[in-house]
Amino acid sequence: MTQETLSATDKQHLRRALELARKGVALASPNPMVGAVVVDVNGKVVGEGTHTYEGKKHAEVIALESAGEGARGGMLYLNFEPCCTTGRTGPCTSTVIASGVKRVVVAMEDPNPAVSGKGLQQLREAGLEVSHADDELRDEARKLNEAFAEYIQSRRPFVTLKTAMTLDGKIAAPPPEGGYAKGDHRISGGWITSEPARAHVQELRHASDAILVGVNTVLADNPLLTDRTGLPRRRPLLRVIIDSRLRIPLDSKLVTTAKDDLLIFCALADEKRRQELESRGIKVEQLPLYHFEDLNVVGARPIKSASGRPDMWKLVRRLGQMQITSLLIEGGAMINWAALAAGIVDKVFLYYAPKILAGTGAVPFASGEGFLRMDEAARVRSLTIHRFGEDFAVEGYLRDPYAPHPPYVSDKVGPQLVEKGE
Repeated sequence: MTQETLSATDKQHLRRALELARKGVALASPNPMVGAVVVDVNGKVVGEGTHTYEGKKHAEVIALESAGEGARGGMLYLNFEPCCTTGRTGPCTSTVIASGVKRVVVAMEDPNPAVSGKGLQQLREAGLEVSHADDELRDEARKLNEAFAEYIQSRRPFVTLKTAMTLDGKIAAPPPEGGYAKGDHRISGGWITSEPARAHVQELRHASDAILVGVNTVLADNPLLTDRTGLPRRRPLLRVIIDSRLRIPLDSKLVTTAKDDLLIFCALADEKRRQELESRGIKVEQLPLYHFEDLNVVGARPIKSASGRPDMWKLVRRLGQMQITSLLIEGGAMINWAALAAGIVDKVFLYYAPKILAGTGAVPFASGEGFLRMDEAARVRSLTIHRFGEDFAVEGYLRDPYAPHPPYVSDKVGPQLVEKGE
């Protein structure tokens, strides 16, 4: 898609479309977040729309219906290419053409390789003028829907690895001597980051379909893992636990608050224990241990089966089957390493506090074997630095969700491609 130099007015309306699209956070998934603005021939805004999955109608349809005859001869601004396929609704391109608008301005094309650019081509063939955003607004639009871009191409969720640590890379103080006993739930050394940084983490949770930790985090911190923003969600935040031997305490906050929103992946399931958990409304699924030799996974490192952990690639593909488009990992050192070593991480969000723990007993960001050569290290690109009072965070990408996606695996366990509107 060729970017163009838009007028200040065009940019203003596109920014409004992006603002409307953001109202679909946690409400549009597994569809993309889309906002629309209709401007009449006199330059007046006569219609606006935001897509939500439950609302079914797409943003441009809502905006055009609101505008009515005011759309004729006017302009339509969208952060996302209008669909040209029939799914849960008819093709939006037909509605746009019938509305009588003369010009459509979009920030980005649909990343679905099966439909990308085809909607805009239909509009051009119908005689409409189609304009594209410049780099700044295009990048903003792409970032907003990066999870959808990953999901629609790979059939798995976009994975963000988040952690909070000291300046010397420690995520927790040394554990008590002998470790954490069964039923001994405590905060593992207190908070690292400040309240503003922790509030931002809640925003990340709100924008995610699922959150994942390992059972050691449950034993150490006894967390709730909930979205505490108070903002509306279409689906509850799915709480996912990797618990190879089902050690999660029955009196933990996760178990006692489970309401069809807790999923535990194990490797070696004790049937009695499994039944105890399932009787409390908790879903337990068994996955095989790591076996990478039969997979065609780009960028993955073999992890010895002796680690006793479920296969991370099968885990994310299973979440993809459940139409989970975004996964936030908030695990401990072992889960962080397992995710990085398996190559499932798309993005990192690393929070730093101006503290130094030092010592060999404090818990590092990632444990395990580690990358053995500098040229094998996970490379983080497109860095952005965020400030939260005295704390700061580094946001960066290990993989571009908009890059062409090769086949990840040899087996076919993912959902059908979800086109916009299905």
